[in-house]
Amino acid sequence: MTHQVHIIGGGLAGSEAAWQLAQAGIRVRLSEMRGSGEMTPAHQTDALAEMVCSNSFRSDDANSNAVGLLHQEMRALGSIIMAQADKSKVPAGSALAVDRDIFAGGVTQAVASHPLIEVVRERIDALPSEGPTIIATGPLTAVPLAEAIARATGRDQLAFFDAIAPIVHGDTIDMDIAWKASRWDKGSPDGDGKDYINCPMNREQYEAFVQGLRDGPKTEFKQWEKDTPYFEGCMPIEVMADRGVDTLRHGPMKPVGLDNPRTGRWPHAVVQLRQDNALGTLWNMVGFQTKLKYEAQVALFRTIPALENAQFARLGGLHRNTFIKSPELLDGALRLRGAPHIRFAGQITGCEGYVESAAVGLLAGLMTAAELAGRSLPTPPPETALGALLGHITGGADAESYQPMNVNFGLFPPLDESVRKKDRKQGYTDRARTALATWKQDALGAVPA
Repeated sequence: MTHQVHIIGGGLAGSEAAWQLAQAGIRVRLSEMRGSGEMTPAHQTDALAEMVCSNSFRSDDANSNAVGLLHQEMRALGSIIMAQADKSKVPAGSALAVDRDIFAGGVTQAVASHPLIEVVRERIDALPSEGPTIIATGPLTAVPLAEAIARATGRDQLAFFDAIAPIVHGDTIDMDIAWKASRWDKGSPDGDGKDYINCPMNREQYEAFVQGLRDGPKTEFKQWEKDTPYFEGCMPIEVMADRGVDTLRHGPMKPVGLDNPRTGRWPHAVVQLRQDNALGTLWNMVGFQTKLKYEAQVALFRTIPALENAQFARLGGLHRNTFIKSPELLDGALRLRGAPHIRFAGQITGCEGYVESAAVGLLAGLMTAAELAGRSLPTPPPETALGALLGHITGGADAESYQPMNVNFGLFPPLDESVRKKDRKQGYTDRARTALATWKQDALGAVPA
């Protein structure tokens, strides 16, 4: 199959971009390094759209949360990522979490079986000199291609560390100590309010745990990695512990809203586990990304009540994420200013999060499809989640201080001052729905969903 668009990278962004293009009748070559004998430091399979750090797409509440609104907008535009996430979801309260194997398998099957998509297992080391191209290699871009991007942009790469949370075998959790509940009993809409396993800790246990985090042996970094900043939304727990003894109690180990049924009170601290697969046999430690060495992880995590005999399907890890200085390098249509036949999509643009990555891939696919059809796709209004995210990446942020960003209402244009504070989240979402419906009708010629 002779392709019309070359997509490099088969993660969430690349898979979404390929799907949008193929659905528009455009032939795509999707190059994915994994499966060609190559692997990244963080991936475990060669499946397309493999989720590495977590199995959660975060909040699915489209009425009070910006990422939930982004979910809704992507569904309205036929997102393959959201369609497969909905098919593979597992209980996680108001969040959308998935069985990551079922999810990746579903995306792989859908994309690879599309008659207009050719998936090729190959590593691409250079930027194509011509032809519509989308670079969606993500935060773990292979060194040769990363160096090619650096040469093409004339800019040093920016980077930050991202960390992976451990996964526990469910049958090794002591449920005589732990209990199932969601915070404030707010579980999945169709559930019983008991979506998480909660492991309580008293003050003495918690403070010993914090000290263990501080004292435990950490992964050593190469010289060039030492000054690389962490992303605040995925901070290793030992880095948080160094900020103060109670930092974790106000973060991933927050006990608020979790009544221990054995005492009727909130514990001093709580370790929460979230279901990681459809069978409920694997549970990930929420917010427990870490750079502790493996043996130290096992020893320390087994000091947590209810995890004394825990067996781990995967331990925590740390990897280096790279991204480009998008506000300076990309135009409003995600094209590289110095080589406009090349678009960038996904986390390499500096968006943060699975959903945000896929959303930028969706936009790159739609924009490229419109370009090949001889027209320009108007950018989504800044009042929408898609438009707000795109605006931040392509010019809304200061290039010199640019850092990875999740979608949030702070990226949206302010509401009228007459809107009461308690009504603002609903105001943002109502305004966004109206704006997206109008844009979809005008830009895509589609009946609003």
